[in-house]
Amino acid sequence: MKSERGEQLFRFAEQYFIAGAHAAGRFHATLGRPVYAARADGAYIYDVDGNEFIDYYNSAGASFLGYNHPAIRAGIESSLELGFFCNLESEYHSKLAQQLCEVVPSAERVRFNNSGTEATQAAIRLARAITGRSKILKFEGHFHGMHDYVFFNGHWSLGTVLPNGEITPVHDSDGVPGALDALIVILPYNNPEVFVSCMRRHEGEFAAVILEPVMYNAGCILPERRFVQLVRKETERDGAILIFDEVLSGFRMGLGGAQEWLGVTPDLTCLAKALGCGMPIAAIAGRRDVMLGLNPIGATVVSGTYSGHLIEVMGALAAIEQLREPEFYNRLNALARRLYDGVNEIAARRKVKAVCQGLGARFGLYFGVEELPITEFRKVVAAFNQDMNKAFHRLTLDKGLYFHDYGKSLTPMHHGFTGVHTQHDIDETLNRLDDVFAELAQSVGASAR
Repeated sequence: MKSERGEQLFRFAEQYFIAGAHAAGRFHATLGRPVYAARADGAYIYDVDGNEFIDYYNSAGASFLGYNHPAIRAGIESSLELGFFCNLESEYHSKLAQQLCEVVPSAERVRFNNSGTEATQAAIRLARAITGRSKILKFEGHFHGMHDYVFFNGHWSLGTVLPNGEITPVHDSDGVPGALDALIVILPYNNPEVFVSCMRRHEGEFAAVILEPVMYNAGCILPERRFVQLVRKETERDGAILIFDEVLSGFRMGLGGAQEWLGVTPDLTCLAKALGCGMPIAAIAGRRDVMLGLNPIGATVVSGTYSGHLIEVMGALAAIEQLREPEFYNRLNALARRLYDGVNEIAARRKVKAVCQGLGARFGLYFGVEELPITEFRKVVAAFNQDMNKAFHRLTLDKGLYFHDYGKSLTPMHHGFTGVHTQHDIDETLNRLDDVFAELAQSVGASAR
């Protein structure tokens, strides 16, 4: 991998940004600096040194249709012709909301936001207003954005498991006030006994239960369908609002997202990333009676100058039209099977202790883990081999594959492919990964099966 220009740019950027990046998530921990892109097109990224990468980062999952998609580009250009206005409504806003209400099971009304973090914050505020309660229940390892109310027990460190099964709150960032600990309860995911006992113990206290139906932020830890059904039943019994954070899972394996795949409909859904396929747009969507709590009819204030900017709305409209093409998901899921089965075959043949688990177009690579399916967060934490993970990221860069290294975390982070990756791209990726795993098998950090 050529790096001279990238190193020069890093030294320049360090004069103005912390660690040469204006967002910490763009720092590539193995490389020791960001990858500085010169351009991106389709399934490929090209850096300032002329290196070409088949992309498995996809803007942390946002660029679900790849880069520079002609339909999205046309939508953006149409908005420019209309004056690319913001803080005004248009027919296109209503058309996009109509599309969401047609495909997302929980969506009866929609409000647009700017980011997934903003959407989960708005959903929690609305749940508190509707219920008149303050506490939130979230699950260990689930990530719901970087606002203070939910920035607990995600990627970085484990809390203590208490005798009743609850887990002590751990802040995911400095600066989160300790006073907020009293407003949150942390539980293990996929554990029905602990969940039911907690709901009984805190009966009438929870404004909302929020969850990632598929734990993509821990790679791709799958839900137990019966557990999610139980969560739906218990929240209905208790009067708590059930919020699905589908920022990553929305549209990922089908138009209706994880809720359609599971057959469980929440009260509120938070959408972002694949909603705009690279456009900075998010939304909360949910039951009409709950959404009526929003201003100006209700008293819950959720608004913003840039929310529903015409550029992003028209880009998202074009994206949804592409996702609604009849064969889109048949093709996508066929490529997913080819990729995930191929990676697992290579790992087994090369005798590297690792498995790949994915659903739709997002997946996790679990070095140190041997068995599928993966449904328990703490089992992954106990087994995850950080050294092999770091070696993998170094080798893939050298092989022209872009798997982003977000830095040290308890579990692997998510990777993915896009709707414009071809079978050739997948097959070429598997060829290169065969070489990567061969080198991993010989490295000091590798663990033979």
